[in-house]
Amino acid sequence: MLFQSSIRKELARSFGATLVVLVTIVMTIVLIRTLGQASRGSINPQDVMLFMAYSALGRLPTILSLALFIAMVSALSRMYRDSEMVVWFTSGQGLASFVAPLFRFAWPVLIVIALMALFVWPWANQQTDDMQSRYEQRSDLDRITPGQFQESSSGNRVFFIDRDLANNQASNNVFIATNEKGKSAITTAHSGRIESQGNTQFLMLEHGQRIENVIGQSAFKISNFEEYGAKTGRSAAFTENAPQAKLLSLRTLIRDPTRVNLGELAWRFGLALASINLVILAVALASVNPRGGRSGNMIFILLTFVVYNNFINLGQNWIFAGLISFGSLMAALHGGVLLLGLGWLAKRHFNWVVRPASRLRRPPPAVRVNRGSMP
Repeated sequence: MLFQSSIRKELARSFGATLVVLVTIVMTIVLIRTLGQASRGSINPQDVMLFMAYSALGRLPTILSLALFIAMVSALSRMYRDSEMVVWFTSGQGLASFVAPLFRFAWPVLIVIALMALFVWPWANQQTDDMQSRYEQRSDLDRITPGQFQESSSGNRVFFIDRDLANNQASNNVFIATNEKGKSAITTAHSGRIESQGNTQFLMLEHGQRIENVIGQSAFKISNFEEYGAKTGRSAAFTENAPQAKLLSLRTLIRDPTRVNLGELAWRFGLALASINLVILAVALASVNPRGGRSGNMIFILLTFVVYNNFINLGQNWIFAGLISFGSLMAALHGGVLLLGLGWLAKRHFNWVVRPASRLRRPPPAVRVNRGSMP
């Protein structure tokens, strides 16, 4: 009991501190990316915090796996460094005895990782995609703020309205500057209203003037109108996009086993299986070289996690390209890592020594004795 309780306390402190650090780093990176998307007009600036929360929630399985891996390696390395491992080894506890208490501590985290990878990940992607799609599918008029010049989504128009009337469906003092197909035009109107015809949205201007000219020429064409219609884009209600694999639920992916869906399934199940394999790898790889310092082993541990995680991503692309099947990837990648971790753990537990095969030695040459005459 003392053996298991001491390990769990050590793991709890290390896991909590590591998780806080990783979440802070990831949230900072997500904040920078989200602000960049907001500045480019991809998401609504008012939804930055909500978009950040959904994005971080989708990355939480990877964060938890890395935090658990680092916490276990750090705790075991500290025990090696402070000679606590020597005490446990002399008391009859081998290295393989640490696997059971580590899994007793990690099983709630492993369940959370599996649930979030299989169910929360597509839900969070759906939320962020819906927020992004609604903002990008706005018409040019929906982007306009009264009293401010606003560029259209295509970048070839600039709008300005004085103020909104009739529940944002009409406005006063409208200004539109257009630059397309080698021509520039400036349109002003006393008022305007929004009309939808089919799946296309129009801005109907009343009592205005339009000035046109060909770019590079000095001639202008001035026309006055009582009513003029300007196309502003497609209505958002008629814009539909094909769902991506990362947005589909687990049941949908299993029901429609295309190569894209199987690649997404391999990625989701891969996160859950990788977190289990990382527990075994943590026991097998945790060690401290007193002459090498503390950073060398940690760099190797991080490199191991990065390589394993990259193989999971590559496996998803390989299934999509038809280079490998779903079952073969799961058996080769995760089964191979499991066998490698168990083999390395057994080597250290039983103190197996791998030595090169001895080379065949030739018999020493016979020594010839020169039997000369005695003087």
